[in-house]
Amino acid sequence: MSIDFKPRLHRMACCSVVIVMTIIALGSTCPAQSPWPSWRGPNGNGTTTSGNYATKWSEEDGIDWKFPLQGRGASSPILLDNRLYVTLGRDGLNTLLAIDATSGKLVWERNLGKEKPGKNAKASGSNSSPVTDGKNVFVYFKSGDFAAFSPAGDIVWSLNIQEKYGEDSLWWDLGTSPILTDRAVVVTVMQTGPSFLVALDKATGKELWKADRWLDVREEANQSYTTPTIAKLAAGDAIMTLGADHVTAHSASDGKLLWKLGGFNPANDGYFRSIASPVVVNDLVICPYARGSTVTAVRTDPKLSDEDRISWKLDFGSDVPTPVVSRGKLFLLGDKGLVSCIKPESGETLWSQQLPKSNRQYSSSPVVANGYLYCVREDATTFVLSEDGALVPNSESKVWGENRLSGTAVATPVFANDRIYLRTFEALYCIGK
Repeated sequence: MSIDFKPRLHRMACCSVVIVMTIIALGSTCPAQSPWPSWRGPNGNGTTTSGNYATKWSEEDGIDWKFPLQGRGASSPILLDNRLYVTLGRDGLNTLLAIDATSGKLVWERNLGKEKPGKNAKASGSNSSPVTDGKNVFVYFKSGDFAAFSPAGDIVWSLNIQEKYGEDSLWWDLGTSPILTDRAVVVTVMQTGPSFLVALDKATGKELWKADRWLDVREEANQSYTTPTIAKLAAGDAIMTLGADHVTAHSASDGKLLWKLGGFNPANDGYFRSIASPVVVNDLVICPYARGSTVTAVRTDPKLSDEDRISWKLDFGSDVPTPVVSRGKLFLLGDKGLVSCIKPESGETLWSQQLPKSNRQYSSSPVVANGYLYCVREDATTFVLSEDGALVPNSESKVWGENRLSGTAVATPVFANDRIYLRTFEALYCIGK
Protein backbone atom coordinates (compact mmCIF):
# COMPACT_ATOMS: atom_id res chain seq x y z
CA MET A 1 0.00 0.00 0.00
CA SER A 2 1.44 3.38 -1.02
CA ILE A 3 0.85 6.13 1.52
CA ASP A 4 1.89 9.77 1.56
CA PHE A 5 3.07 9.70 5.16
CA LYS A 6 3.64 13.29 6.19
CA PRO A 7 0.32 15.03 5.41
CA ARG A 8 -1.73 12.52 7.38
CA LEU A 9 0.50 11.55 10.28
CA HIS A 10 -2.06 12.51 12.84
CA ARG A 11 -5.84 12.49 12.85
CA MET A 12 -8.19 11.93 15.65
CA ALA A 13 -9.70 8.81 16.35
CA CYS A 14 -11.27 10.70 18.88
CA CYS A 15 -9.76 10.06 19.69
CA SER A 16 -8.70 9.32 20.04
CA VAL A 17 -9.52 10.70 19.21
CA VAL A 18 -9.13 11.19 19.03
CA ILE A 19 -8.14 10.96 18.65
CA VAL A 20 -7.41 10.94 19.22
CA MET A 21 -7.68 10.07 18.80
CA THR A 22 -7.32 8.33 20.30
CA ILE A 23 -8.13 8.55 21.94
CA ILE A 24 -10.16 6.08 25.22
CA ALA A 25 -11.42 2.76 25.99
CA LEU A 26 -12.73 2.57 29.46
CA GLY A 27 -13.53 -1.09 29.88
CA SER A 28 -16.10 -2.26 32.40
CA THR A 29 -14.95 0.20 35.06
CA CYS A 30 -17.25 2.91 33.70
CA PRO A 31 -19.65 4.24 36.33
CA ALA A 32 -23.33 3.53 35.79
CA GLN A 33 -24.31 7.10 36.72
CA SER A 34 -22.65 8.47 33.57
CA PRO A 35 -24.42 7.54 30.32
CA TRP A 36 -21.32 8.45 28.25
CA PRO A 37 -18.21 8.68 30.49
CA SER A 38 -15.54 8.52 27.77
CA TRP A 39 -15.15 8.71 24.01
CA ARG A 40 -15.82 4.95 23.85
CA GLY A 41 -19.11 5.14 25.71
CA PRO A 42 -20.53 3.32 28.74
CA ASN A 43 -19.38 -0.14 27.62
CA GLY A 44 -15.85 0.88 26.64
CA ASN A 45 -16.31 -0.49 23.11
CA GLY A 46 -18.15 2.19 21.15
CA THR A 47 -21.69 1.02 21.88
CA THR A 48 -24.75 1.86 23.90
CA THR A 49 -27.50 -0.65 24.58
CA SER A 50 -30.17 1.84 25.64
CA GLY A 51 -32.01 4.65 23.89
CA ASN A 52 -33.73 5.40 20.61
CA TYR A 53 -31.70 7.64 18.32
CA ALA A 54 -32.30 9.59 15.15
CA THR A 55 -31.21 8.15 11.81
CA LYS A 56 -32.12 11.20 9.70
CA TRP A 57 -31.17 14.85 10.20
CA SER A 58 -29.68 17.87 8.45
CA GLU A 59 -28.47 21.38 9.30
CA GLU A 60 -32.09 22.57 8.98
CA ASP A 61 -33.99 19.64 10.47
CA GLY A 62 -33.72 17.49 13.59
CA ILE A 63 -31.34 19.77 15.51
CA ASP A 64 -32.46 20.57 19.08
CA TRP A 65 -29.67 23.09 19.63
CA LYS A 66 -26.30 24.19 18.27
CA PHE A 67 -23.57 25.61 20.51
CA PRO A 68 -20.81 27.59 18.72
CA LEU A 69 -17.31 26.56 19.81
CA GLN A 70 -15.09 29.61 19.75
CA GLY A 71 -11.79 27.79 19.95
CA ARG A 72 -9.90 24.82 18.50
CA GLY A 73 -10.43 21.27 19.76
CA ALA A 74 -10.60 17.72 18.39
CA SER A 75 -11.57 15.84 21.56
CA SER A 76 -14.84 14.00 22.02
CA PRO A 77 -17.32 15.28 24.62
CA ILE A 78 -18.45 13.25 27.62
CA LEU A 79 -21.69 13.42 29.57
CA LEU A 80 -22.21 13.46 33.34
CA ASP A 81 -25.39 14.45 35.23
CA ASN A 82 -26.94 16.12 32.17
CA ARG A 83 -23.81 18.17 31.47
CA LEU A 84 -21.53 17.83 28.48
CA TYR A 85 -17.84 18.43 29.09
CA VAL A 86 -15.80 19.67 26.13
CA THR A 87 -12.14 20.71 25.87
CA LEU A 88 -10.65 23.24 23.46
CA GLY A 89 -8.05 25.96 23.18
CA ARG A 90 -9.33 29.51 23.55
CA ASP A 91 -7.36 32.77 23.66
CA GLY A 92 -4.12 30.81 24.11
CA LEU A 93 -5.40 28.81 27.10
CA ASN A 94 -6.48 25.21 27.62
CA THR A 95 -10.21 25.39 28.30
CA LEU A 96 -12.90 23.10 29.71
CA LEU A 97 -16.57 23.89 29.05
CA ALA A 98 -19.57 22.51 30.93
CA ILE A 99 -22.71 22.73 28.77
CA ASP A 100 -26.26 21.88 29.79
CA ALA A 101 -27.24 18.85 27.71
CA THR A 102 -30.92 19.78 27.54
CA SER A 103 -30.75 23.48 26.70
CA GLY A 104 -27.31 23.82 25.11
CA LYS A 105 -26.48 26.69 27.47
CA LEU A 106 -23.01 27.23 28.93
CA VAL A 107 -22.92 26.36 32.64
CA TRP A 108 -19.28 27.27 33.31
CA GLU A 109 -15.87 27.68 31.67
CA ARG A 110 -12.48 26.97 33.24
CA ASN A 111 -8.86 27.35 32.08
CA LEU A 112 -5.88 25.07 32.77
CA GLY A 113 -2.51 26.35 31.61
CA LYS A 114 -1.27 27.75 28.32
CA GLU A 115 -2.37 26.07 25.10
CA LYS A 116 0.22 24.22 23.01
CA PRO A 117 -1.44 24.36 19.57
CA GLY A 118 -1.65 21.37 17.27
CA LYS A 119 0.67 20.89 14.30
CA ASN A 120 -1.56 18.79 12.05
CA ALA A 121 -4.45 20.42 10.19
CA LYS A 122 -6.89 17.90 11.67
CA ALA A 123 -5.65 18.16 15.24
CA SER A 124 -5.30 20.65 18.10
CA GLY A 125 -3.83 21.14 21.53
CA SER A 126 -7.05 19.59 22.88
CA ASN A 127 -7.12 16.17 21.23
CA SER A 128 -7.40 14.04 24.37
CA SER A 129 -10.98 13.41 25.44
CA PRO A 130 -12.10 13.90 29.04
CA VAL A 131 -13.14 10.95 31.19
CA THR A 132 -15.25 10.77 34.34
CA ASP A 133 -15.60 8.38 37.25
CA GLY A 134 -19.02 9.82 38.10
CA LYS A 135 -17.51 12.14 40.70
CA ASN A 136 -14.91 14.23 38.87
CA VAL A 137 -13.98 15.03 35.29
CA PHE A 138 -10.36 14.36 34.25
CA VAL A 139 -8.83 16.41 31.42
CA TYR A 140 -5.47 16.19 29.64
CA PHE A 141 -3.93 18.60 27.11
CA LYS A 142 -1.00 18.57 24.67
CA SER A 143 0.81 21.04 26.96
CA GLY A 144 0.98 18.27 29.58
CA ASP A 145 -1.57 19.98 31.83
CA PHE A 146 -3.69 17.35 33.58
CA ALA A 147 -6.38 17.89 36.21
CA ALA A 148 -9.46 16.63 37.99
CA PHE A 149 -12.42 19.04 38.04
CA SER A 150 -15.50 18.75 40.22
CA PRO A 151 -18.92 19.09 38.55
CA ALA A 152 -19.06 22.58 40.09
CA GLY A 153 -15.93 23.56 38.15
CA ASP A 154 -13.45 23.47 41.04
CA ILE A 155 -9.96 22.04 40.51
CA VAL A 156 -9.64 19.01 42.80
CA TRP A 157 -5.99 18.51 41.85
CA SER A 158 -3.69 19.32 38.93
CA LEU A 159 -0.18 18.71 37.62
CA ASN A 160 1.78 18.95 34.40
CA ILE A 161 2.82 15.51 33.11
CA GLN A 162 5.73 16.91 31.11
CA GLU A 163 7.09 19.04 33.93
CA LYS A 164 7.01 16.04 36.26
CA TYR A 165 8.13 13.25 33.92
CA GLY A 166 9.93 15.02 31.05
CA GLU A 167 9.12 16.87 27.84
CA ASP A 168 7.31 14.85 25.21
CA SER A 169 9.11 13.94 21.99
CA LEU A 170 6.06 13.26 19.83
CA TRP A 171 6.54 14.18 16.20
CA TRP A 172 2.97 15.38 16.00
CA ASP A 173 0.12 16.02 18.43
CA LEU A 174 -0.87 14.29 21.65
CA GLY A 175 -3.56 11.74 20.83
CA THR A 176 -3.98 9.40 23.77
CA SER A 177 -6.72 9.99 26.34
CA PRO A 178 -6.66 9.04 30.03
CA ILE A 179 -8.47 5.90 31.17
CA LEU A 180 -9.76 4.75 34.56
CA THR A 181 -9.11 1.76 36.76
CA ASP A 182 -10.73 1.11 40.13
CA ARG A 183 -8.35 3.47 41.97
CA ALA A 184 -6.48 5.38 39.31
CA VAL A 185 -6.60 7.56 36.26
CA VAL A 186 -3.95 6.25 33.88
CA VAL A 187 -1.99 8.17 31.24
CA THR A 188 0.25 6.61 28.59
CA VAL A 189 3.27 8.30 27.04
CA MET A 190 4.54 6.50 23.91
CA GLN A 191 7.16 8.39 21.96
CA THR A 192 10.76 8.48 20.73
CA GLY A 193 12.59 8.32 24.01
CA PRO A 194 11.41 7.21 27.46
CA SER A 195 7.87 5.78 27.20
CA PHE A 196 5.71 4.72 30.12
CA LEU A 197 2.33 4.33 31.76
CA VAL A 198 1.61 6.24 34.96
CA ALA A 199 -1.31 5.71 37.35
CA LEU A 200 -2.45 8.62 39.50
CA ASP A 201 -4.82 8.39 42.44
CA LYS A 202 -8.22 9.63 41.25
CA ALA A 203 -8.88 11.49 44.49
CA THR A 204 -5.49 13.17 45.04
CA GLY A 205 -3.44 13.00 41.81
CA LYS A 206 -0.58 11.28 43.66
CA GLU A 207 1.42 8.68 41.75
CA LEU A 208 0.37 5.10 42.53
CA TRP A 209 2.72 3.41 40.07
CA LYS A 210 4.76 4.06 36.94
CA ALA A 211 5.65 1.36 34.40
CA ASP A 212 8.33 1.59 31.72
CA ARG A 213 7.22 0.89 28.12
CA TRP A 214 10.35 1.68 26.11
CA LEU A 215 10.56 -0.80 23.23
CA ASP A 216 13.24 0.85 21.07
CA VAL A 217 11.78 0.46 17.60
CA ARG A 218 12.63 2.52 14.53
CA GLU A 219 11.96 6.24 14.08
CA GLU A 220 8.28 7.18 13.91
CA ALA A 221 7.20 3.64 14.81
CA ASN A 222 7.85 4.72 18.42
CA GLN A 223 5.12 7.34 18.09
CA SER A 224 1.72 6.19 19.31
CA TYR A 225 -1.49 8.17 19.63
CA THR A 226 -3.61 5.27 20.83
CA THR A 227 -5.59 4.97 24.04
CA PRO A 228 -5.32 1.77 26.12
CA THR A 229 -8.28 -0.37 27.08
CA ILE A 230 -9.09 -2.60 30.04
CA ALA A 231 -9.31 -6.39 29.78
CA LYS A 232 -10.83 -8.56 32.49
CA LEU A 233 -8.48 -11.43 33.32
CA ALA A 234 -8.82 -14.16 35.92
CA ALA A 235 -6.11 -12.55 38.05
CA GLY A 236 -7.56 -9.03 37.75
CA ASP A 237 -7.87 -6.13 35.31
CA ALA A 238 -5.12 -5.60 32.74
CA ILE A 239 -4.32 -2.51 30.70
CA MET A 240 -3.92 -3.34 27.00
CA THR A 241 -1.72 -0.81 25.21
CA LEU A 242 -0.93 -0.75 21.49
CA GLY A 243 2.03 1.04 19.93
CA ALA A 244 5.74 0.81 19.07
CA ASP A 245 5.11 -2.41 17.09
CA HIS A 246 3.84 -4.19 20.24
CA VAL A 247 0.77 -4.81 22.31
CA THR A 248 1.44 -5.00 26.05
CA ALA A 249 -0.58 -6.10 29.06
CA HIS A 250 0.10 -4.39 32.40
CA SER A 251 -1.60 -5.16 35.70
CA ALA A 252 -4.06 -2.37 36.48
CA SER A 253 -3.33 -2.65 40.18
CA ASP A 254 0.45 -2.14 40.17
CA GLY A 255 1.60 -1.69 36.55
CA LYS A 256 3.49 -5.00 36.42
CA LEU A 257 4.12 -6.21 32.87
CA LEU A 258 2.12 -9.42 32.38
CA TRP A 259 3.12 -10.05 28.77
CA LYS A 260 4.08 -8.32 25.55
CA LEU A 261 3.77 -9.33 21.91
CA GLY A 262 5.67 -7.86 18.97
CA GLY A 263 5.69 -8.77 15.30
CA PHE A 264 3.21 -6.12 14.12
CA ASN A 265 5.88 -4.60 11.87
CA PRO A 266 7.80 -7.53 10.33
CA ALA A 267 9.37 -5.34 7.61
CA ASN A 268 10.62 -2.90 10.28
CA ASP A 269 8.95 0.06 8.58
CA GLY A 270 10.09 3.20 10.39
CA TYR A 271 6.80 5.03 9.83
CA PHE A 272 4.27 2.64 11.40
CA ARG A 273 2.97 5.07 14.03
CA SER A 274 -0.32 3.98 15.66
CA ILE A 275 -3.57 5.95 15.88
CA ALA A 276 -6.48 3.46 16.01
CA SER A 277 -6.80 2.03 19.52
CA PRO A 278 -7.22 -1.59 20.62
CA VAL A 279 -10.61 -2.96 21.62
CA VAL A 280 -11.36 -5.98 23.83
CA VAL A 281 -13.93 -8.65 22.99
CA ASN A 282 -14.20 -11.69 25.26
CA ASP A 283 -10.65 -13.08 25.66
CA LEU A 284 -9.22 -11.22 22.66
CA VAL A 285 -7.73 -7.78 22.17
CA ILE A 286 -8.24 -6.54 18.61
CA CYS A 287 -5.22 -4.59 17.34
CA PRO A 288 -5.42 -2.41 14.19
CA TYR A 289 -1.94 -1.66 12.87
CA ALA A 290 0.34 -0.85 9.94
CA ARG A 291 -1.49 2.33 8.90
CA GLY A 292 -4.70 0.38 8.35
CA SER A 293 -3.08 -2.54 6.53
CA THR A 294 -3.65 -5.18 9.21
CA VAL A 295 -5.84 -6.11 12.15
CA THR A 296 -4.79 -8.86 14.55
CA ALA A 297 -6.75 -10.68 17.25
CA VAL A 298 -4.52 -11.43 20.24
CA ARG A 299 -5.44 -13.73 23.12
CA THR A 300 -5.17 -12.02 26.50
CA ASP A 301 -4.44 -15.04 28.74
CA PRO A 302 -1.09 -14.36 30.47
CA LYS A 303 -0.21 -18.07 30.50
CA LEU A 304 0.02 -18.38 26.72
CA SER A 305 3.26 -18.44 24.75
CA ASP A 306 3.87 -15.91 21.97
CA GLU A 307 3.28 -18.65 19.40
CA ASP A 308 -0.18 -19.38 20.79
CA ARG A 309 -1.20 -15.78 21.46
CA ILE A 310 -2.31 -14.77 17.95
CA SER A 311 -5.82 -15.98 17.12
CA TRP A 312 -6.09 -14.54 13.59
CA LYS A 313 -4.82 -11.75 11.36
CA LEU A 314 -6.37 -9.93 8.40
CA ASP A 315 -4.62 -7.90 5.70
CA PHE A 316 -6.89 -4.89 6.07
CA GLY A 317 -8.06 -2.76 8.95
CA SER A 318 -8.38 0.86 10.05
CA ASP A 319 -5.68 3.49 10.46
CA VAL A 320 -7.47 6.15 12.49
CA PRO A 321 -11.02 5.04 13.51
CA THR A 322 -11.04 2.58 16.41
CA PRO A 323 -13.15 -0.57 15.78
CA VAL A 324 -16.43 -1.16 17.57
CA VAL A 325 -17.79 -4.39 19.07
CA SER A 326 -21.53 -5.03 19.28
CA ARG A 327 -23.54 -8.18 19.98
CA GLY A 328 -20.75 -10.53 19.04
CA LYS A 329 -19.68 -8.65 15.92
CA LEU A 330 -16.62 -6.53 15.20
CA PHE A 331 -17.04 -3.50 12.92
CA LEU A 332 -14.06 -1.89 11.17
CA LEU A 333 -14.23 1.52 9.48
CA GLY A 334 -11.40 2.29 7.10
CA ASP A 335 -10.16 5.83 6.49
CA LYS A 336 -11.76 5.84 3.01
CA GLY A 337 -15.14 4.50 4.14
CA LEU A 338 -14.86 0.73 3.76
CA VAL A 339 -16.97 -0.83 6.53
CA SER A 340 -16.37 -4.48 7.39
CA CYS A 341 -18.26 -6.74 9.77
CA ILE A 342 -16.08 -9.48 11.27
CA LYS A 343 -16.71 -12.52 13.46
CA PRO A 344 -14.29 -11.77 16.31
CA GLU A 345 -13.83 -15.39 17.31
CA SER A 346 -12.66 -16.48 13.84
CA GLY A 347 -11.82 -13.39 11.78
CA GLU A 348 -14.40 -14.34 9.16
CA THR A 349 -15.74 -11.39 7.17
CA LEU A 350 -19.55 -11.43 7.30
CA TRP A 351 -20.07 -8.44 5.01
CA SER A 352 -18.39 -5.32 3.64
CA GLN A 353 -19.92 -2.03 2.56
CA GLN A 354 -18.15 0.81 0.75
CA LEU A 355 -19.61 4.13 1.83
CA PRO A 356 -20.02 6.81 -0.86
CA LYS A 357 -16.68 8.06 -2.16
CA SER A 358 -15.40 11.50 -1.23
CA ASN A 359 -12.16 13.44 -1.03
CA ARG A 360 -12.72 13.55 2.74
CA GLN A 361 -11.73 10.66 4.99
CA TYR A 362 -12.80 9.24 8.38
CA SER A 363 -11.14 10.13 11.67
CA SER A 364 -14.09 9.71 14.04
CA SER A 365 -14.58 6.23 15.47
CA PRO A 366 -17.83 4.40 14.59
CA VAL A 367 -20.58 3.90 17.18
CA VAL A 368 -23.35 1.29 17.38
CA ALA A 369 -26.61 2.49 18.94
CA ASN A 370 -30.13 1.00 18.85
CA GLY A 371 -29.10 -1.52 16.20
CA TYR A 372 -27.52 1.01 13.82
CA LEU A 373 -23.91 1.75 12.95
CA TYR A 374 -23.03 5.46 12.77
CA CYS A 375 -19.97 6.53 10.75
CA VAL A 376 -18.97 10.22 10.71
CA ARG A 377 -16.90 11.53 7.80
CA GLU A 378 -14.57 14.51 8.21
CA ASP A 379 -17.00 16.79 6.32
CA ALA A 380 -19.50 16.26 9.18
CA THR A 381 -21.56 13.81 7.13
CA THR A 382 -22.85 10.84 9.12
CA PHE A 383 -23.77 7.61 7.36
CA VAL A 384 -26.17 5.31 9.18
CA LEU A 385 -26.16 1.58 8.46
CA SER A 386 -28.15 -1.31 9.86
CA GLU A 387 -26.05 -4.02 11.47
CA ASP A 388 -26.40 -6.12 8.31
CA GLY A 389 -24.61 -3.43 6.29
CA ALA A 390 -27.57 -1.75 4.58
CA LEU A 391 -27.66 2.06 4.44
CA VAL A 392 -30.72 3.53 6.13
CA PRO A 393 -33.06 5.36 3.73
CA ASN A 394 -33.12 9.17 3.92
CA SER A 395 -35.53 10.86 1.53
CA GLU A 396 -33.85 14.24 2.20
CA SER A 397 -30.57 13.08 0.67
CA LYS A 398 -29.58 11.70 -2.71
CA VAL A 399 -27.59 9.06 -0.85
CA TRP A 400 -29.25 6.65 1.57
CA GLY A 401 -28.13 7.03 5.13
CA GLU A 402 -26.41 10.39 4.52
CA ASN A 403 -26.87 13.14 7.12
CA ARG A 404 -24.87 16.29 6.49
CA LEU A 405 -23.97 19.13 8.84
CA SER A 406 -21.63 22.05 8.25
CA GLY A 407 -18.02 22.13 9.36
CA THR A 408 -15.31 19.53 9.98
CA ALA A 409 -15.75 16.52 12.31
CA VAL A 410 -13.03 14.29 13.75
CA ALA A 411 -14.51 13.66 17.21
CA THR A 412 -16.59 10.59 18.05
CA PRO A 413 -20.26 11.42 18.75
CA VAL A 414 -22.02 10.88 22.07
CA PHE A 415 -25.26 8.85 22.31
CA ALA A 416 -27.30 9.34 25.49
CA ASN A 417 -30.89 9.87 26.59
CA ASP A 418 -32.25 9.55 23.02
CA ARG A 419 -30.03 12.37 21.77
CA ILE A 420 -26.87 12.42 19.66
CA TYR A 421 -24.24 15.03 20.53
CA LEU A 422 -21.93 15.61 17.57
CA ARG A 423 -18.91 17.88 17.75
CA THR A 424 -17.34 19.67 14.80
CA PHE A 425 -14.44 22.10 14.98
CA GLU A 426 -16.99 24.88 14.74
CA ALA A 427 -19.91 23.78 16.94
CA LEU A 428 -21.49 21.19 19.21
CA TYR A 429 -24.83 19.84 17.93
CA CYS A 430 -27.66 18.16 19.80
CA ILE A 431 -29.59 15.91 17.40
CA GLY A 432 -33.04 15.03 18.75
CA LYS A 433 -35.16 11.91 18.47
